[in-house]
Amino acid sequence: MRRGSHKLLRLSVALIVSWGLLGGTVPSASAARIKDIATIQGMTKAQLFGYGLVVGLNGTGDRTTSVGVTQQSLENVLRNMGITVDDPRTQLRTENVASVLVTAEVSSFLRAGSRVDVLVSAIGDARSLEGGTLLLTNLMDVNGNVVATAQGPVATGGVLVEAAGSRFRRNYVATGRVPNGAQLLQSVGDPTITVPDPAAADPTNAPEVLLYGLRHPDFTTAARMAAVINAQLGAGTALALDAATVRVVVPSGADLVSFISNLEALEVTPDQRAKVVVDERTGTVVIGQNVRISSIAVTHQNLSVQVVTRPIISQPAPFSGGRTVVVPEAEITVTQPGPALTEGGPMQLLPEGTTLNELVQGLNALGVAPRDLITILQLIKEAGALQAELEIR
Repeated sequence: MRRGSHKLLRLSVALIVSWGLLGGTVPSASAARIKDIATIQGMTKAQLFGYGLVVGLNGTGDRTTSVGVTQQSLENVLRNMGITVDDPRTQLRTENVASVLVTAEVSSFLRAGSRVDVLVSAIGDARSLEGGTLLLTNLMDVNGNVVATAQGPVATGGVLVEAAGSRFRRNYVATGRVPNGAQLLQSVGDPTITVPDPAAADPTNAPEVLLYGLRHPDFTTAARMAAVINAQLGAGTALALDAATVRVVVPSGADLVSFISNLEALEVTPDQRAKVVVDERTGTVVIGQNVRISSIAVTHQNLSVQVVTRPIISQPAPFSGGRTVVVPEAEITVTQPGPALTEGGPMQLLPEGTTLNELVQGLNALGVAPRDLITILQLIKEAGALQAELEIR
């Protein structure tokens, strides 16, 4: 193996190992604000859409012969402006015009006059929207009500250059964005975020509550979130209803904005599931910190890896109030017949540990390629020794 490619393989696997080695010095997951792991039910976004024209293109728009709707739309625009075209098929050219669909997301808290970004996407055979301007376009909600209008210059974030049959393109230029291009004509949706307590015995006198939904449902995280809120705001304020929902009682007469602001700033340590994610297309492997393996021996080509787990009894210091616990200690041995692949000579006994990250470290010491690592992980999972979810993309 060439020295350059060998170093690249070691670096690829070393990046994976570095993620796991950090787990020996930090908690299982760093604390996160409630606003970053959960959202209040009722804080919805409405989807708006519309059909429009982008004009001012440099010959990269729709061709008249293939996209008749663009020519018809342009004719309607001119007619509404009092301009009549005698023969649209010969007098209207659409190379500088493109038919587009216009979409936007609008929060239910925005009011009339607020502005949001819109996304425009070509629906014909336009090659580029670069340099174009979106004509005034009505945006509708799912019920067909016009709730916003959009207009403005289109930013594509790319470039398309064509000359003498040659083409150079950077990024995808058949879609673009109009920053602050849409103006709301009316509010969208219901901005109410408090609801009567669904667990109250008397619905008529039920207190107002907030229902927080976790972005990644997990019973442990929900219980921790409720415990943190109760510790800061008083017992009984929060209750985890299930793995995805935490109910928070709003105190009577409280300033709702200030109350939610204080809630959002509280920090919770979310729990993480043991998971290994593999992308076979790129050879990328990401290993979660909580991944564990059982005692197992692995042989791959001319290398052998053996993991042996032994229970170690840990005694607390006298009068410390601690308790005796059994801590697993793993001994990992890597052997390889013949000359070693690495520049450092024969393999040595790896540090103690029970995580899969230590196994990866041992394989990395032998210069195992990332794609070989993927195969090994799949076989360990099939053998029942990988105590984690293996996701292959």
